[in-house]
Amino acid sequence: MRRLLAVAALCLLVWIPASAQTDGTPNRFGIVEGFWYPDLTCELGVGWERIIFDWAQHQPTGPEDWHTLNVDDRWLKAADACNREVVAIFKNTPAWATDGTPGPGVPRGLYLPYDDPGNTWGQFVHKTADYYASRGVSRFIIWNEPDIEPDVYGFEFEGDLEDYFRMLKVAYLAAKSANPAAKIHLAGTTYWHDVNEGRTPFIERLLDRIAEDPDAEHNSYYFDAVSLHIYFRSQTVYDLVQRARTALDAHGLQDKAIWINETNAAPTDDPAWPVDRPVYDLDLTHQSHFLVQSAALALAAGAERIAVYKLYDQALPPAGESFGILSPADASPRPAFATWQTIVAQFGDVTAAHLAQTPTLVAVRLQHANGRVTLVAWAADATETAVDITLSENKAYLIGLDNQFTIVQPDDNVYSVQLAAAHCTEVDGCFIGGPPIILTTYGDVAINERTSAGVQTLEFVN
Repeated sequence: MRRLLAVAALCLLVWIPASAQTDGTPNRFGIVEGFWYPDLTCELGVGWERIIFDWAQHQPTGPEDWHTLNVDDRWLKAADACNREVVAIFKNTPAWATDGTPGPGVPRGLYLPYDDPGNTWGQFVHKTADYYASRGVSRFIIWNEPDIEPDVYGFEFEGDLEDYFRMLKVAYLAAKSANPAAKIHLAGTTYWHDVNEGRTPFIERLLDRIAEDPDAEHNSYYFDAVSLHIYFRSQTVYDLVQRARTALDAHGLQDKAIWINETNAAPTDDPAWPVDRPVYDLDLTHQSHFLVQSAALALAAGAERIAVYKLYDQALPPAGESFGILSPADASPRPAFATWQTIVAQFGDVTAAHLAQTPTLVAVRLQHANGRVTLVAWAADATETAVDITLSENKAYLIGLDNQFTIVQPDDNVYSVQLAAAHCTEVDGCFIGGPPIILTTYGDVAINERTSAGVQTLEFVN
């Protein structure tokens, strides 16, 4: 029989401090648009923040314009004061700079040399990289979701793959010429817009195109990191990161990082903000469960950084879909705020992560820089799952989704628990796993699943 003891937070902080990456880089967990509430974002402890650098707002009427209030210096100073790296995302072509549609249009002069005055895109990227280098911004994401086609919700780029490749190449050369320390990230893509239409995913087609360029190898293949957007289905986090890694490795690009720039599961059942949506029906608790599962699976798959989309949904229409970890009703924290704060604090120093799973159970073992080990586990289908967790030490701590701790002192070094069923609907199946447990200890852990067929020991891979 297990024994659980509540422990004062002060004592626990002595034993398990908040985690941080130990190589001098920012905490790998981030937030999209934390600037809306900088004090709350600082409380989260995130290591980076994505902000839109809107080209049309920087240069609304011509190339001589330079309006920077859309990226307020106060936002950058607030981020710096809280040790948070700002990552820029470029989007929105101004009307004067395109022969196409203002916003998604292909920039005029794109196929001129990157430093030609007539290459409007190259000139903007160079100026931006130069101006913001002294303000601590050196990472630039090149556009948003170019895999979404016209007449589809979310469409933002009307060029084809060749146009996007040219935008990437010009951006890399222009940014590096202004700031040699600049890092270029591929646009975040959705994956499903291509796959559902029977197309090879955009990233994989883009990697093929980059490989054809004779100057690509000399220029580090024009990018430093892949960006992914992954929502709603927990398991797809692991699967899509692994697919991206496989594609990169197949092109000899083992040194390229994978970032998840957006992940979340927007609730429909929020008493303060109900949403009518025919798919992915979930409540505030399910949102928290998804974030834990997404973070653990992302680490197991090898993602370098992960950000939640987003802090706050501003100016939503009534009943508009809300992803924020703050309520759109009054900007009060949703449960997901405390959950993301817990993830940032407790997973930030993970040095290795390994996945084990069966059709009914998912477990991720996290190894920390300070020697501790954390097990994250949840049920994967519509029935509860019985597990036995074997500890090499006879003491561990359960971490709640609100960063509160409980001591676990199991009999004979085995902690037995019933994991509640996954969140399943008739439309979407079991798309979010059940309530996860987070168990941390100094020593090793193993996990067995007990079913009517017997006991199965899970093997961790990767």
